Amino acid sequence: MKCVEVKTLEPSNPGILELNFRFKPMDPSYLRLWSSGELRDRTQTAWDLLSSCSLCPRNCRIDRLSGEKGLCRQGSKAKVARALPHFGEEPPFSGSRGAGTVFFSGCALRCLYCQNYQISQEGIGEELAPEELAGLFLDLQNEGCHNLDLVSPTPHLPFIFSALELAVSQGFHLPIVYNTHGYLSETTLNLLEGIVDIYLADMKYGDDQSASRLSQVEDYLYYNQLAVKHMFRQVGPLKSDEQGIGFRGLLVRHLILPEKKSNSLGVIKAIASISLEIPISLMAQYRPCFKACQVPEIRRSIHPSEYKEVVIHAEQFNFEEIYIQELESAEVYYPDFTRKDPFAG
Repeated sequence: MKCVEVKTLEPSNPGILELNFRFKPMDPSYLRLWSSGELRDRTQTAWDLLSSCSLCPRNCRIDRLSGEKGLCRQGSKAKVARALPHFGEEPPFSGSRGAGTVFFSGCALRCLYCQNYQISQEGIGEELAPEELAGLFLDLQNEGCHNLDLVSPTPHLPFIFSALELAVSQGFHLPIVYNTHGYLSETTLNLLEGIVDIYLADMKYGDDQSASRLSQVEDYLYYNQLAVKHMFRQVGPLKSDEQGIGFRGLLVRHLILPEKKSNSLGVIKAIASISLEIPISLMAQYRPCFKACQVPEIRRSIHPSEYKEVVIHAEQFNFEEIYIQELESAEVYYPDFTRKDPFAG
């Protein structure tokens, strides 16, 4: 990012500076929106949504600005559990220096098996003002991280946008990875277009019954598949630079659950119907935690044969790229957010 001209705006906007940049093809898109003032407009729109919150398809319609809390249990400030270089994402995101991961608290889903339940359901985290959140973004950039990896960001969108504005004014320029459960509204996806260059999205379910039973959400399939189609239209399949680090595009994750073969096959078919260019990550890291032991079919880890069968099925579709995991991943990537480094052994 190189500043080539700085000039004052018209007298109707005294004291404000307009910065015109010469952009390179792999520069994050939000730099253009920041330069044009569009990022500021998007930020205001996101804040307006908080007065009758409709950031996700739950449409709680509560006034978060006055302190009310909906299903995600989040209020009028960002709540962050941890921010650190993370090496547990797929290779295009972790690379050699780690993804600059910010784990946000709260979630619109109620997954009975959530491995991040300490932050998604139990609320571990610290409330931060936008200035403090911007500081975290800059710290991760200064640590050499390849990207800004925002985990479960949707309830915090206005705060993220505000922090991004502040951080860019101080030289922030990492690509944003929107790391999401994939349960997103069209309104939010429209706000993200041109700001997010990389989507790392879950497709958890291939049938509504599993979504309702395991995550207490009745319309996951509709909104999830709509969201992935929007993401693919916005950014296309994941593209990487010469070092193999992703800079734009979509990668879809699917966590394989025990005794849920038909669910996984439904997910794979849904992704294939959108595009075989979408790289998929078939995750083997399921382990029964949180309330999973209360549900007979998911109270155990997956068997090697279950995972292998899903991988073989995906290969038959001829996807251009499939990421697979070792079954030992269930132990390696299981976090404890009471520790400073949740992934430390």
